Amino acid sequence: MEPQKINKGDRNKIYFLIIVIAALVGTNAYLFFKDRQQSKKFVTVSTEKDKLRLEVEKIEVELDKVNALNLDLNEKLVEEQKLAREKIEELKVALEKGEITQGELDKANTQISELKVFVKNYNDQVIQLQRDNIFLKNSRDSLENTLRNISNRASSLENENADLNEKVKTAAALKLQNAEIFAFRTKSSGKKIQVTKSSTAEKLSVRFNIVPNDLAAKGHHNIYLRVFDPAGNLLADEGDRFEADGQEMQYSHSIYIDYNNDDSSYVIDWKNPKSFMKGIYTVILYTSGNTMGKAQLELR
Repeated sequence: MEPQKINKGDRNKIYFLIIVIAALVGTNAYLFFKDRQQSKKFVTVSTEKDKLRLEVEKIEVELDKVNALNLDLNEKLVEEQKLAREKIEELKVALEKGEITQGELDKANTQISELKVFVKNYNDQVIQLQRDNIFLKNSRDSLENTLRNISNRASSLENENADLNEKVKTAAALKLQNAEIFAFRTKSSGKKIQVTKSSTAEKLSVRFNIVPNDLAAKGHHNIYLRVFDPAGNLLADEGDRFEADGQEMQYSHSIYIDYNNDDSSYVIDWKNPKSFMKGIYTVILYTSGNTMGKAQLELR
């Protein structure tokens, strides 16, 4: 049997089919590799977006740490934190987009790098502020302790000074060295006659000397007398009052003496507004708020 001859027209058809098949194979191969590249690119972009989201969250956590310190931030730091959080929100919105180009990712990456540097500098300022606050608190506490110690010391010195002044005042008080009381009456001629009977007595005369005292103030001293009759009654007017030994008292009579820390003798005469009675009369002398001493006289 003789082989069948292929005519020229059929040969051309075969060549055309081969070319079409080759073209289809090439197209499919191109589409396959293109799809594979797109898939890789999508995976790369998605991974990069997740990485950038994580970086943004880290930056936000750093800012939250600052707020947890409860520091009293100045206006500059408050404004800087506000701007940083606004930038973080912008980046979050950008990274949540369904589709994002590599150029947008690169831009976001650059912004995040700048934001990380900004937040680091911001945190450094806050840490320094915290250190300054601690230093100022320690300085304030130290100053308060110093002032408290000074105040306590001043109060202690004030008390010691008051005690010392009281001791000096006590030491400087005038005291009677000796004192005598005489009763007398005055004759028509003006001469004083000493008596011992209550019926003839008109006045009492107190004669005394003062213990020498270098601490006592020289000059005038107001001397107060309190006279008690034999029944123990104070002979004094209601309105005549003074203070001595820490309390208010009534006095029978008062005069000024001139004290010069010498051996001078002093005499004080007192007229009884009532009639004298038999018994012992007691006279107590005071000056500068202190008791000087007392003397007694018995009238028959």
